[in-house]
Amino acid sequence: MINNIKSVFSIKDLENLSGIKAHTIRIWEKRYNILEPIRTETNIRTYDLASLQKLLNVVLLNSYGYKISRIAELTTEKIALLVREIISEKNSNNHALNAFKMAMINFDQALFLNTYTNLLSEKSFREVFYEVIIPLMNEIGLLWQAGTISPAQEHFISYLIKQKLLINTEKVQILEPTRNDKVFVLYLPENEIHELGLMYLNYEILLNGYKTIYLGESVPIESLKDMKKYFDNIIYISYFTVQPSRDAIDDYMKEISTEILDANSQIWFLGRMTEFIDSKSLPETISVFNSISSLVSKL
Repeated sequence: MINNIKSVFSIKDLENLSGIKAHTIRIWEKRYNILEPIRTETNIRTYDLASLQKLLNVVLLNSYGYKISRIAELTTEKIALLVREIISEKNSNNHALNAFKMAMINFDQALFLNTYTNLLSEKSFREVFYEVIIPLMNEIGLLWQAGTISPAQEHFISYLIKQKLLINTEKVQILEPTRNDKVFVLYLPENEIHELGLMYLNYEILLNGYKTIYLGESVPIESLKDMKKYFDNIIYISYFTVQPSRDAIDDYMKEISTEILDANSQIWFLGRMTEFIDSKSLPETISVFNSISSLVSKL
């Protein structure tokens, strides 16, 4: 299986994965021999996994105040050793982020689990999610769009994160709700399958003592109507990552307002596609949030 893993990266891939501009990488390469590219027959630079790992370590040291000229004098082994010392001295969210990215690229479940366990020894699950997982999810979206990672790699890492969300959600699910004034119904619209953000919101709402009904991905509006037979005072929550499309979003808003909303219900939206909602025409019963944390603070 290892032979099928992407093992050759362009300088653009390195830029996307490290956050360092290709121009800077070339300077580091030329002036300090930080990396040794493999050149194709047409003289295009390519890099192997070891180069990617070294660059991520170099970037981490640089962010902790080490000058590039000083790092350049160190062996790859010494660089890795210094990184380990920094991590043991003070927690590094950046290192965890890089480790998760390497785990994704290599389909390395053990690296993901070890990194996650180390984070959890120092932080609460909420802190891990806000400080590391949310930035990771944002980066994964960009890396996927740029073609640096494959859909298989995105699915692999998403499933591992999903596992952790489910384990932590189950711990709070077994507690009796302490607040009964409203019920939250969480769902994704039709053809939307990106549910990590919604799953985390489910965890937060349960943590806040409310009852939740989690319907999951690709739910038609018709199914939401059924909820009103069972519950009063419903707040529906949905997360728009790729659906409804930009062209369809205002029609979706109109349909949901007509079919679902009444005096006893509200709907809260968040996600990338919400920027295309015409907010001026929204009724008071619809709220749009620009982040998970802003929605959580409204609970």
